[in-house]
Amino acid sequence: MEEMREGVIVKGIGGFYYAREKTGEVHVLRAKGKFRKQHITPTVGDQIRLTPAFGDEHGWVEEILPRQNLLIRPPVANIRYILLVIAPEPQPDFSLVDTMLIMATRQSIQPALIVNKCDLDESLFETVRQEYGALDMPILQVSAKTGQGVEELRGLLRQGICCFAGQSGVGKSTLLSAVTGLELKTGEISKKISRGKHTTRHAELMFEGDYQVLDTPGFSLLELWSGMEPIELKNYYPDFAPYEGQCRFSPCYHYAEPGCAVLEAAKDGKLGQERLKRYHQLLDKVREAWRNRYD
Repeated sequence: MEEMREGVIVKGIGGFYYAREKTGEVHVLRAKGKFRKQHITPTVGDQIRLTPAFGDEHGWVEEILPRQNLLIRPPVANIRYILLVIAPEPQPDFSLVDTMLIMATRQSIQPALIVNKCDLDESLFETVRQEYGALDMPILQVSAKTGQGVEELRGLLRQGICCFAGQSGVGKSTLLSAVTGLELKTGEISKKISRGKHTTRHAELMFEGDYQVLDTPGFSLLELWSGMEPIELKNYYPDFAPYEGQCRFSPCYHYAEPGCAVLEAAKDGKLGQERLKRYHQLLDKVREAWRNRYD
C-alpha cells in the first residue's frame, strides 16, 4: 500500500475525481464511503490527502483538508480571488457587480474589480474608483491589447485559486489568454443558471506555471438572498460603515428614514447616489425573499 500524498481536485465527473499533485502528476480517484456518511462531497479546489492507484485500480480520496470557502453552484472550494471584469463595451451592469461583491463577501472570497479594455475609454476606471474606491479590494485598469495593468493582474493570479466572472463580451477569455496562455470555455454569470436551470458542464481547475484558474459553467445567484434578514444587507456595504450609529433611528435600513446619516452622506456627495439607488433595489429583493421564505 502506497503512503498518502497531497493534491488538489481539478475535476470531478461521474463519481471519479481527478487530483493533481504539486509535481503535476494527476491521479484518478474514488471517494471513501465515509464522506457519504458524513454528507460531504469532494469538490473541485479541495486540498486532499490521497492514496494513488494500485495496479489497474483507481486511487482513493482519503481526507479533505479544511476549506477556506465553498460554493454550491458551481460546486467549487478554496477560491482566493473572484475577478469581476467590466469594460466600456458592453455597458457595465453595476447591479450585477454589487450583487457579486455581496456573494463574495458572504462566501469569504476576496473580490477584485478588473476594468478591461481601458484603451477604448479611460473614463470608466474613474467612475469605478468613485463608486468602489472606499471598499477594501484591488481595482485594476487593464488592457489585453496594450498590456496596461497586466503585471498587476498576474500578481493577483499568483496568490491562489482565481476565477473570472462578468458579462458576456467583457474580454475575460482574451484577458486570461494574454496573462497566462490559458483559455476559458465560458466563465459567464449565466442568466439560465440564475433562474435555477441546470448545465451539463463541469467546473475544472486549470494550471499554467504559477497560475490556478477555475473554469466554471457560471455562478448561480439564486440562493444569495436565502435566509438573509433585510437589516443584514447594509452590513455588506463597507462604504456605509463610517455612518453607522449616526442615524436618528436604530436599526436603520438607510432606505427612506428621516435623519438617516447614509442618505445625508449621499445627498452631500460623500456616497455615490447610483450605488445607494442600487442598494435600495437589492433591499427590495431581500425583503421580498424574506417575506416569501416559508413558501
